[in-house]
Amino acid sequence: MNTISPETVSTFIPKKRSRIGILIDIRKNKLLYVMLFPVLLYYVIFHYGPMYGAIIAFKDFSPRLGIWGSEWVGFEHFQSFFTGPYFWRTLKNTVLISFYQLLFGFPAPIVLALLLNEVRHALFKRTVQTITYMPHFISLVVICGIIKDFTVSDGVMNDIIVFFGGERTTFLLEPSFFRSVYVSSGVWQHIGWGTIIFLAALTGIDQEQYEAAKIDGAGRWKQMTNVTLPGLMPTIIILLILEIGRMMNVGFEKIILLYNPGTYETADVISSYVYRVGLQDFNYSFSSAVGLFNSVINFILLICSNWLSRKFNDTSLW
Repeated sequence: MNTISPETVSTFIPKKRSRIGILIDIRKNKLLYVMLFPVLLYYVIFHYGPMYGAIIAFKDFSPRLGIWGSEWVGFEHFQSFFTGPYFWRTLKNTVLISFYQLLFGFPAPIVLALLLNEVRHALFKRTVQTITYMPHFISLVVICGIIKDFTVSDGVMNDIIVFFGGERTTFLLEPSFFRSVYVSSGVWQHIGWGTIIFLAALTGIDQEQYEAAKIDGAGRWKQMTNVTLPGLMPTIIILLILEIGRMMNVGFEKIILLYNPGTYETADVISSYVYRVGLQDFNYSFSSAVGLFNSVINFILLICSNWLSRKFNDTSLW
């Protein structure tokens, strides 16, 4: 007669209890799980479901034959991309633009939130918040149209430059200016929206800490550096990890609306290259291989940044 060892029983009981606990939680919070269901369904259908299509990166995909009927070619498309003439150009542009966005775009909402937190005039504070939020809600096509109108040779930016003694230039026709225009316009568009989460985090800081700092003789600057910033640090670290995990995701929409063949040298990124090869040249397998490579790099960056954060700051996503 077979007997069950105590070790087997000890490993089985916690699993059984955890399952029972989940079922009890579902029964107690049925409405919350019903509200969660559409969100899960969205991610399953539009994010996880299409992932099986990544297999065409390893096939010579033909719409007539379908995904499973197309010929398997292994890593041929990856090799073509790595040895092709555009690999280093697109990789370099993607990394540089992402780095500049992280360097200038990430701290900007933090600085604005800290400044707004010091403002005591409520009407002025709300006015600044409203003005800085507005660009986020403008269509990207309209934003790019505004950027083009402002940066042409007879645009507002050139009028300002000429007023201070400079010369007129069409910024978006000059490869050396493209990254600066792209990054600075992104900061302008999203700085207000980015402050929302930091202002929300500021409300969670214990006010007694400020009172204690005042008693110790700390001024506004000392309070900000010794109370406000440490209180914001967990939020900053989490958002920084997420931002690093998206470093290679330079959106192609804004790129293709602003660039032209003359600025490909500094403007062509991996996502815009995938767009041209996949949708304009109908080379679906090659573009899928490039996109998959980009996603793998993002995944590695996310894992590494989360591990480093957990190791040195005890703050991480998981």
